[in-house]
Amino acid sequence: MAYLVIKALLSGVIIAAVSEIAKRSPGFGALVASLPLVSILGMIWLWRDTADPQRMASHAEGTFWYVLPSLPMFLLIPVLLRRGVAFWPALALGCTLTIALYFAMTWIGPRFGLKL
Repeated sequence: MAYLVIKALLSGVIIAAVSEIAKRSPGFGALVASLPLVSILGMIWLWRDTADPQRMASHAEGTFWYVLPSLPMFLLIPVLLRRGVAFWPALALGCTLTIALYFAMTWIGPRFGLKL
């Protein structure tokens, strides 16, 4: 149980740090947010829990393929905000686009030999 709490606290600290950094410097906050810190922590926790190289390789590869459909959200949201769409609807539309692209990835990926 203590291990789970440590994982949750460390992960939460990273999210809080990104939001605090972004308040002071949006560009630097974006840089820190773009770092694959959550992915790295996830890999560390997975390795500690399983020490399974095949599982780790599959996880890292799957992470790569699932990052791709999330990227258009980071283009759509600023376009919508600059056109006067309020934040919450812009965020919801960005998330909806990402979810749709995730579904597309899980449908199309295996047709090209990706094991997701």
